[in-house]
Amino acid sequence: MAKDIIKVALIGNPNTGKTSVFNQLTGLHQQVGNYPGITVEKKIGYCKLSEKSRAIILDLPGTYSLNASSIDENVVIELLMNKKDDNFPDVVVVVSEVENLKRNLLLFTQIKDLEIPTILVINMSDRMKLKGIELDIPFLENQLKTKIALVSSRKNIGIEKIKELILNYELLSKVSCLNASSIDLEYFDKLRKTFPNQLVYKLWLVITQDVNFLNLDRNEMKSSFTKSHADLKRLQQKETIKRYQFINDTLKIGQKIDQSKAFDIRAKLDRVLTHRILGYFIFFFILFGIFQSIFVWSNYPMDLIDSSFANLASYAKTQLPVGEFTNLISEGIIPGIGGILIFIPQIAFLFLFISILEESGYMSRVVFLMDKLMRRYGLSGKSVVPLISGTACAIPAIMGARNIENWKERLITILVTPFITCSARLPVYAILIALIIPQKKVLGFISLQGITLMVLYLLGFGIAFLSAYILNKILKISSKSYFVVEMPSYKIPLFKNVAINILEKTKSFVFGAGKIILALSIILWFLGSHGPNKDFGNAQKIVKQEVILNANSFNSDAISNRVAEYKLEHSYIGIIGKSIEPVIKPLGYDWKIGIAVVSSFAAREVFVGTLATIYSVGNDSKEEATIKQQMKRETKADGKPVFNFATGISLLLFYAFAMQCVSTLAIVKKETNSWKWPLIQLVFMSGFAYVTALLAYQFLK
Repeated sequence: MAKDIIKVALIGNPNTGKTSVFNQLTGLHQQVGNYPGITVEKKIGYCKLSEKSRAIILDLPGTYSLNASSIDENVVIELLMNKKDDNFPDVVVVVSEVENLKRNLLLFTQIKDLEIPTILVINMSDRMKLKGIELDIPFLENQLKTKIALVSSRKNIGIEKIKELILNYELLSKVSCLNASSIDLEYFDKLRKTFPNQLVYKLWLVITQDVNFLNLDRNEMKSSFTKSHADLKRLQQKETIKRYQFINDTLKIGQKIDQSKAFDIRAKLDRVLTHRILGYFIFFFILFGIFQSIFVWSNYPMDLIDSSFANLASYAKTQLPVGEFTNLISEGIIPGIGGILIFIPQIAFLFLFISILEESGYMSRVVFLMDKLMRRYGLSGKSVVPLISGTACAIPAIMGARNIENWKERLITILVTPFITCSARLPVYAILIALIIPQKKVLGFISLQGITLMVLYLLGFGIAFLSAYILNKILKISSKSYFVVEMPSYKIPLFKNVAINILEKTKSFVFGAGKIILALSIILWFLGSHGPNKDFGNAQKIVKQEVILNANSFNSDAISNRVAEYKLEHSYIGIIGKSIEPVIKPLGYDWKIGIAVVSSFAAREVFVGTLATIYSVGNDSKEEATIKQQMKRETKADGKPVFNFATGISLLLFYAFAMQCVSTLAIVKKETNSWKWPLIQLVFMSGFAYVTALLAYQFLK
C-alpha cells in the first residue's frame, strides 16, 4: 500500500528542465519561501498521484554534484543526509536531460550512494531524433540500479510515468551503482569500522564538505581521519574519475549518437547572438523592444484600472454612511491599493519578457557575451544574472550573487545591484513619465515615453557599472577569478512555465507591496484627516473669515476645496511635510511630495499610493478623478503645476539612484554578514540621488 503522503525531492543540474518538470507535476499548487535561517529559495508543490495518495514535492536548488561550492548546493547535501529533517524525502527524483546525460549522471551516482530510493528522469526526449540519439532504457535501468522515466516536459510526455514511479517508490532498489570507496580501501575500511551504523559515503561527505548529520562532531572526525587538504582533494578527484569511468562504460552501450542524423542550428545562432559586435546590438534592440512594449501594451488595462478605482472611491463615498469609517475606505484604503494595482499590467509584461529570455536559453548567451566587458569594472559574466534579475527585484538578485565564487566580485555585485531599476521603481517611473513626457510617436511607431523608460533603465546599468569600477579600484581584496558558464540548448519557451512565473512574481509583488501599502495608507489617511490643534478643527470657520476679509466671491465647491486644503496643511501629515520642506524645496518638491518621498523609504512603490491617499484626503470635490488627473491638476501657490518638467526629471533621477528599500538593506546585511556595507550603500546612494536631483532641477527650472 502506498503512503497517503509521499515526500519527494526534485534534484538536478541547472538547465535540465527541472523547473518544467516541477511545474508539470504541481501546476499552480506551489508555495515559495526561504529555508529557515538562510536566503535560499524553497519551492514546495503538491501533486495528486491516485485517489488516496498525493506527493509533496520539494524543488531543490540546481546543483552539479554533492561536492558543494555554494550555499545552494549545501542545502541539497544537508537535506539528503539528515533523516530527522522534516523535509527528508521518501524518494529522490533526479532530472537529467538527453543531450548532457554524461554530466548529469555524476550527481545521480552520488545520490545512489546515499541509499535513498532514486528515480532517474531523462528530460527533453522530444529532441532525441533531432540530435540523432538512441537510448537503451532497459540496459540503463539495469546498470544504474533504478527506474527511468523518459520525459518531454515541453510536450507533457512521460509525466504520468513519473507519478507512477513515485507512487511505487518502495519497489526501487537502494543498491549503489558502483563502489566509490575503492579509491582508498584502507581509509574507507577504517571509516566503516569506526562508525559501523553509518553509511560510509555520508561520513565521507562530512569529512570533505561543510555539512553535518546526526550531531557528529566534524572536528573529531577530521582529527581521527587526518588527511591534508591536498590529499582530500586528490581523493575527491579519484572519486570523480571513477564515477565518470563507470558512466562512460554505461553510456557506450546504453546511448547511441549518430551525428549524421543530427540537425543542429545552435552553433549558427551562437555565432550571431554571441558575436563580439553584433551580439551587443542584438541585446540592445531586444531591450529596446521590451520597454516599448511595456508602455504601449499596458496603456489600456492601466487606464481601466485607474478609472475603476476612482469610480469605486466615489461610489463608496456616496453610498456608505457619512463618518470616519467611510472616509477611511474612500480616502485611504481604495486610493492606496489602487495606486499599486494600476501597475500590474506593466509588471506582468516585464516578467513575461524576462521569463521568455531565460526559458529560451538566450540569457546564458548574454552572460557569456558580457563577461569580457564586465571584467573591466571588477565584475564577472556571472554578475549579469543578478544585475538583470535586479530589473525584477533587488532582493533575489542579491541572493543570486551567491553563485559568484570570488568574494570581491560578489561584494561589488551586491553593492551595485540596487542601482538597477527594479519593478518597484516602475510605478514611479510610469506615473511621472505619463505626466511630463507627451504621448507622442517618433517615426510613427516608436513611443517617446517608452524611450524615456529605457533611458532610465540604461542609466541604472550605467551608474552600476561606474560604481563597480570605482569600488574595484578602492577595495583592496585579493582573490582569483574564474568564469565558467553553461550554454543550454535553445528552446521555444514553454507557455506553462512562463505563465506560472508571471503569476508567481506578480502575486509576490502585489501581496508583498500590498501589506506595506495598506498599512501606510491607513496611517497616512489618519495623519491627513486629523490635526493636533484648533486650526484643524476650525478650518471651516477660518476659511469663511478669509473669504469675507479678502472680499473674495467663492462658490460652495471652491470654499469646500479650500477647507480641505487648509485641513490637510494643518493636519499631522501637513506639519511633518512643512517641517521637511526646506530640505526638499531646492529639488523642486513641495511638502506633499516630501511626505511621499519619506514614506517610500520603506518601499519605493509606496510613492504613488501615498500621493493618491494625500490628494484624495485633500480633495473634497465630488468630481471623479484618477491618480494621474489629481497629480496633473495639482498647482503651486503661483498657479503653476507642481509636476512640471523640471520637478518630474528631478524625481525620476532621485528614484533612479536612491536606496529606498528597507528589505534590500536587510538582505545586504544578511549576505555580507555586516551592517557596514548596507549603511555605506544607504548613505552613498541617498546622497548621490539628492545631489543629482538637485542639479537636474536647478538646471532645468
